[in-house]
Amino acid sequence: MPDTRTPPSKISPLFVNRFKVDASAPFKRHLNRLEVEIAREDYAGLKRVELVEPLPTEEFFSPFEELTERLLHTTQNNYNHQLLKELQIRVYLDIPRYQIYYRLADRCIRFIPAWRERVLRRFFGRLPLTDSDWQDCPPLLPGFRCKYLADGAGGSLLLQNDFSDPKLPLLTVSHGPYDPHTLEVALYFLRFNKGRAAMINLGFSGREPLADGNLQQLKNWGVPLNPSNIDVIYPYVDDRGHPYCYKHEESLCRYVRELGGSQPDLIVDVHGYVGTHAEDERVLVGMGGLPPYPQLEELGRVELRKEVVHLQPGERLRRGLAMVRELSEEIYVQFCTDPHQAYHLGMLGGLQLIGRSFDPHHEISSLLSGEERSFLPKENIRWLPSAGANAKQRIEACKLGAGAQCLHVEIPTRIRRQIALQMKQQALNDSLTSSGI
Repeated sequence: MPDTRTPPSKISPLFVNRFKVDASAPFKRHLNRLEVEIAREDYAGLKRVELVEPLPTEEFFSPFEELTERLLHTTQNNYNHQLLKELQIRVYLDIPRYQIYYRLADRCIRFIPAWRERVLRRFFGRLPLTDSDWQDCPPLLPGFRCKYLADGAGGSLLLQNDFSDPKLPLLTVSHGPYDPHTLEVALYFLRFNKGRAAMINLGFSGREPLADGNLQQLKNWGVPLNPSNIDVIYPYVDDRGHPYCYKHEESLCRYVRELGGSQPDLIVDVHGYVGTHAEDERVLVGMGGLPPYPQLEELGRVELRKEVVHLQPGERLRRGLAMVRELSEEIYVQFCTDPHQAYHLGMLGGLQLIGRSFDPHHEISSLLSGEERSFLPKENIRWLPSAGANAKQRIEACKLGAGAQCLHVEIPTRIRRQIALQMKQQALNDSLTSSGI
């Protein structure tokens, strides 16, 4: 019989991840070291773990997708890889509810995506299992509508206001649960008329850590996972080996079609990052370090004075920079125009940019030994243009009629926490106002 399966999509080798488990190699990677040890990011609300009693029958698991072999093949954590094999754990995904089951001979453990469920109940009052229709948002976003789009990896939340200025940017929150408080940042921009629509990823990328309390429970149940890289719970890749962390970037055009209305000419991709020290409040705006490279003349008017670069941003870039200006007194713009030409520019009061150019191959170092946590030692600041997701988004944005300009905005922990507190206060004020107090 002929093979009728859909052939895998062709993607650039730049974005292909080849995984190989070496059982003899010592485990060296410690994902989330910066987030947990320096920034004290709070991941306690991401997932919840519970013991399923009574023990489910074989029929209980029949509607689920088994992930066991995929996880064993792709995990980069040899300790967890061996643990699954030694305990003969079989892993299942309940796709509509996005819950994971660890099935052992004498017990069953369920992982619940607690953050995702809170978000969905907040907007819909329930947990939709399939695509929803558009409906009015809760009072926190007056005038906006929300929609849920289901998929095999947690789904997405779409927000839009049909009456907003079409010049306002589209916001994307590609790593919703992994970058704490980035949802609140997007809601802040929408609430205060700085964005007309947003799309938020509700799924995990497979590496989000478990809180200490969950780890202790698992240890008590005889499943002592290594917390530094929990990619054996929610899968990092789909069944074709494609990374889930690019889900929103690769499907950008589809989400824009779902939103309807005029196509965006400016996209602000909201991320969270950890700076080079715990008090870091510098916001970074990236425009790419991988093809398709932006060119200086596309960004505005440039003046070169010896080793100093002056950039007067063009209209679209000015709109994006004005939007993030209020987040911090220190805004830096970073990008590459070719593999050996990088720019690091600071923002002045009038949105003008001033800084320097350099060869990234000579000046970029890793903040942590053995890990890809890039920074510029000369300025002691993180370096973000090497991120592949921004390149993926720019590739897809080229297919939009407006040829949207994409700004990859990284917001440090302290500022995200402040915005989250402000939005909680706003929600309280809305509640008091609606109750007539």
